[in-house]
Amino acid sequence: EVGEPFKEEKAVAKYLRFNCPTKSTNMMGHRVDYFIASKAVDCLLDSKWAKAKKGEEALFTTRESVVDYCNRLLKKQFFHRALKVMKMKPDKDTKKEKEKGKAEIGKEEEKKSKKESVKDDKNKKEKEKKKDGEKEECKKDETPGTPKKKETKRKFKLEPHEDQVFLDGNEVYVWIYDPVHFKTFAMGLVLVIAVIAATLFPLWPAEMRVGVYYLSVGAGCFVASILLLAVARCILFLIIWLITGGRHHFWFLPNLTADVGFIDSFRPLYTHEYKGPKADLKKEEKSESKKQQKYDSEEKSDSEKKEEDDGKTEGPRNLGTDGSGGERHSDTDSDRREDDRSQHSSGNGNDFEMITKEELEQQTDEGDCEEEEEEEETKSRPSHEKS
Repeated sequence: EVGEPFKEEKAVAKYLRFNCPTKSTNMMGHRVDYFIASKAVDCLLDSKWAKAKKGEEALFTTRESVVDYCNRLLKKQFFHRALKVMKMKPDKDTKKEKEKGKAEIGKEEEKKSKKESVKDDKNKKEKEKKKDGEKEECKKDETPGTPKKKETKRKFKLEPHEDQVFLDGNEVYVWIYDPVHFKTFAMGLVLVIAVIAATLFPLWPAEMRVGVYYLSVGAGCFVASILLLAVARCILFLIIWLITGGRHHFWFLPNLTADVGFIDSFRPLYTHEYKGPKADLKKEEKSESKKQQKYDSEEKSDSEKKEEDDGKTEGPRNLGTDGSGGERHSDTDSDRREDDRSQHSSGNGNDFEMITKEELEQQTDEGDCEEEEEEEETKSRPSHEKS
């Protein structure tokens, strides 16, 4: 037979009850508080009973000593061991599941056949692109700023365990011992004293009774004034709303009945809103201006893209011109002269070109040589004709 608990055991159980972290759940239709064994052991090892006093040994020195002491508390029915049972989802109709399974199997076979035909046509480049995309996604996921997906917590219920033993680990124990906290005891005591004092009001001294009377009258007037203010502000709002045809919305003390603090309920003093045709026009103008800003930003982005594309196309053109320039540098002097002549002959009378002194002298020398060759030809022609 288990005897009654000692004072020390009650003190340890009370300390454990109010200091060990607990959670609440349902068990056998009742709301209960439970704790985990490992946290209870840690809590007692940090308590005053784990520290040695002068001339006395510590009650808790190791985790095994704490487990033995908790077994004593369990036998004296301060708490009992419970078993976690996960709640399973209700099973669906088997026929529907079979039909869905068959339909899914048929769809999967069709998809596999299509995928196999498509995979043969794909190139290695696409695979590489996919790998690059996966790497980028992994990097994004690894960044510290990205929010992680919330893990879904599985629901469970508690049931009484057959083997009532305290074990150090993740075992669950439900509290039976529920002592009254000192704060609740003090509050109850104050309430009892206040009720007794109110019933003995005729026996109070005359000065105290007069003071309480004036305090009660002041509190009643304050409450009545707040109620009158709440009614008056609604009447004022209705009068202004009817006179202006619903265009002006004027509220005196708008936060008087709001769920705010005492001081904030009197702030601001009033609010005014105009809801007429001009307000609608202003709203429309604001919406149109926003639309125009969006349209302008889109146009700017399109023009920037075009400029980028033009810059990209100009790049290879410039390269081509540079290549042709390199070829021209490699040409001989005779080719240059022929190009210059062709340019002179193809140009109109209004076209002008810059020519250096050296080119002028070369052209004049060539002109003189050509004139001499023409004179010699003219001289040789008549002799041939005569013959």
